[in-house]
Amino acid sequence: MSAIISTIIVNYNAGALLRNCVDSLLNCPLEIKVIVVDNASADDSLEALQDLPNVKIIKNSSNLGFAAACNIGMREVTSPFVLFLNPDCFFEPGTLCKLLDAMQLDERVGMVGGLLINADGTEQQGARRAVPTPWRSFVRAFGLARFAAICPRLFYDFNLHKEPLPDHPIEVEAISGACMLVRREVVQKVGEWDEGYFLHCEDLDWCMRFRQAGWKILFVPAAEIIHIAGVCGRNRPVFVEWNKHKGMVYFYRKFFRHRYPSILMNIVSAGVWIRFGFVVSYYWLRRVGLAIGFNRD
Repeated sequence: MSAIISTIIVNYNAGALLRNCVDSLLNCPLEIKVIVVDNASADDSLEALQDLPNVKIIKNSSNLGFAAACNIGMREVTSPFVLFLNPDCFFEPGTLCKLLDAMQLDERVGMVGGLLINADGTEQQGARRAVPTPWRSFVRAFGLARFAAICPRLFYDFNLHKEPLPDHPIEVEAISGACMLVRREVVQKVGEWDEGYFLHCEDLDWCMRFRQAGWKILFVPAAEIIHIAGVCGRNRPVFVEWNKHKGMVYFYRKFFRHRYPSILMNIVSAGVWIRFGFVVSYYWLRRVGLAIGFNRD
């Protein structure tokens, strides 16, 4: 029997979490093929996958980034549905069925995602969100979302995790690339992941393109996915932040440069890099502080 869902997992030093992720997939009551695309990991995460059924491993000779690795895995897929899943995610056997059921609610649904939760059961941000336009990003950066009660349309926060959790699947502007179920036929029409992103914002890009092509994106609150965020990049935080901020600028210029005046786009870009400078300073100060504390001990 051919698989109804192919799952693409991009791995980079995920350790034991990769095997936990794959096990949660293989325990699902569906016919699933798992494709692990490894971006030149230096740990032993792949060793635990040896001889597992329905698991294919593709080893890249270097770290090509998330989007490029997703595209490599996508080219191996023949099933009608494709799940993109981070290696630090895992879920109960019925979760994937809930995502698939939501996908089949409407033939115009092209992408669905579930409820990303922390290990303590709290909801993570990013699983349901609006597109972070330059204005919405400005509102969030300067804490103006606190005025949403006065003027919600003006001071709208693009992260929706603080809003009441719905009791049924709802249409949203964007979901997280940590867990995305898509129709393969839609990908063939919309196009692959944009490899102009190395890490971060490529999921927002894809959500934008799906919606621009007329496809719906659903958030499924009943489909809970435990996500141990940040595992693959925890040893290189500045590298991750560099690519995150670079991706932000690329995303803004790709989708909004014709909607906003050039001077505003330049201000937005400058703001992104100023934020990057603050983030790097924070990591540097924390590292210095830890070093001082270690020397005192």
